[in-house]
Amino acid sequence: MYWYKLTPLDILMLRDAKPFSPQERAWAGSIFPPNGHTIVGALRGLLPEKQDFNIIGPFLCYENKGNNLYLPRPLGFVKSTPLVPLAWETESHLHNVVLHDETQPCPLVKPVNSLREDEEDEFIKGDGSESKFRQYLPYSVVKTYLQTGQIEQQHWMVTDGSYENQPWTIETRSHNAIEQGTRQVKDADGYFVENGIRLYPGWSLAVGIDENIDTPTTLRLGGEGHRIILQRCDELGEQWASLQQQSKANFEHGGKSIAYLVTPGAFERKDKLEGSICRAYPWEWTLAHTVNRNQTPGHLVSMATEKPVLISCRFREKAEASKSIPAPQVFAAPPGTLYYLNQPQVLFQDDEKTKVNKWRKLGYSELLWINYKSEGNN
Repeated sequence: MYWYKLTPLDILMLRDAKPFSPQERAWAGSIFPPNGHTIVGALRGLLPEKQDFNIIGPFLCYENKGNNLYLPRPLGFVKSTPLVPLAWETESHLHNVVLHDETQPCPLVKPVNSLREDEEDEFIKGDGSESKFRQYLPYSVVKTYLQTGQIEQQHWMVTDGSYENQPWTIETRSHNAIEQGTRQVKDADGYFVENGIRLYPGWSLAVGIDENIDTPTTLRLGGEGHRIILQRCDELGEQWASLQQQSKANFEHGGKSIAYLVTPGAFERKDKLEGSICRAYPWEWTLAHTVNRNQTPGHLVSMATEKPVLISCRFREKAEASKSIPAPQVFAAPPGTLYYLNQPQVLFQDDEKTKVNKWRKLGYSELLWINYKSEGNN
């Protein structure tokens, strides 16, 4: 894989997956970071027509005394305290009071020896304001997390001036169409508003591609064809390779593990049953606890996630690749989702022979593995 930085030259218009036209809805939102479909669509302009290629990412990159890869924060934390499945925290008093729906993943709780509530005052600054927590973690913190299973309290704090809580700003832009011969906005299709994304200085997107592209060069990304600079950055590739190496070692170690989703997780059904194909965790991962004797226990114990990421896809015509029609929306698990398993387990979409491997080629469902270590056994 070859790694590149994508640095915007202007604001980016990356509309969300909601249908939009000025006649029906006067507000167009933006989604950031862009999904794999958007990145691949932009890169196709630099590669031969109909050429297939794979990507990793996209992630964020911050240039400060070198280029540093940034990944979305793990969601299984309350401030700096990691949550664990109740089934793994055998000494918790909550075993006596929590009623658990056995058809759902196990509840998450704070470890017995975690910080007390009064100790959380350490997050209050001298001026009375609360410290900001990183929403994107640098490579060094993620590497330590993979090695130890822990993220120290100080590593959650935003570095001054780095915008690690949100390295972009949202700009709202209105568009007016004036009625000919007047100074009045048109009654029909005359007004709509859209949000644009502007990255802060020093920040870029980062993506790995299995194609060697001559750089620097420019390409168009998102709506209105705003340009970005594509630059080769081997430093990012070295950092990703280090994370992958540690993740692979953790996977092979086995035992209680945490799967850290770093790109949106698009999970389809393995069978042909009708109904929703989207779920917050892989369909082939079955729960470790069972409801009746006829069920076979799996490895998935619990998960930590939040609202899904909407992905708008299109079906391309085989005869004319330039033509396409809208496909059903996909509701993907958000980056940062954590899965707690008694044993690590692969995704069936990793198999290149399966049809759903297309999601992996587009950078979705990228997992990093962590060996679970309780706070009392570090």
